[in-house]
Amino acid sequence: RPAMPAGPPAPAAGEERRPATGPYRRGVVGGTAVVLVGQLVMISVMTMTPVHMQAHGHDTGAAGLVIALHVGAMFLPSPLTGLLVDRLGRRWVAAACGPVLLAAGVLAATAPPHSVALLATALVLLGLGWNFGLVSGTAMVTDALPPERRAPVQGLVDVGIALAGAAGSLASGLVVMLGGYPALALAGGLLALTVVPLAVWAVPQSGKS
Repeated sequence: RPAMPAGPPAPAAGEERRPATGPYRRGVVGGTAVVLVGQLVMISVMTMTPVHMQAHGHDTGAAGLVIALHVGAMFLPSPLTGLLVDRLGRRWVAAACGPVLLAAGVLAATAPPHSVALLATALVLLGLGWNFGLVSGTAMVTDALPPERRAPVQGLVDVGIALAGAAGSLASGLVVMLGGYPALALAGGLLALTVVPLAVWAVPQSGKS
């Protein structure tokens, strides 16, 4: 008697086959939105900061220092952010992304143009807020998907990140031309606050908070 074809493998112990609907879909959509909003805001303000500085007499060395500190703040806190995501929960770190980016926008908008220190602080906060959003948002997406779907969905999220960055770069110049750098920074900070309700909505009550 020929052997019957084997069915799909049973989930490993403790592994849950998560549906693509309901609260888990919220995790994918909400986590992706958190990441994309953070990327859009960060790229918009970062792109125009050296232009703003050079327009007020700073040399490329000062602008380079500010951007270097910003890039460090984007990536160096990642181990600590990952620990916070596991200890405090995805939604709380994602929600913190909004106020941190708002603080960065307000400080960038109100800092005297001659103050490299204040502009650098604003850009450090901008990088830190982006880091919070990226790490927590990615964790939300991962939590919401079974292992076999994580790679293709994360690939689509990465494409969205690239497109959000491109959109931010293009839009930032237009906003600065029409309203100035302070208007761009404030608008970015206010937009970042949308991640707070997104983060609360995205994580199911029964999931990892």
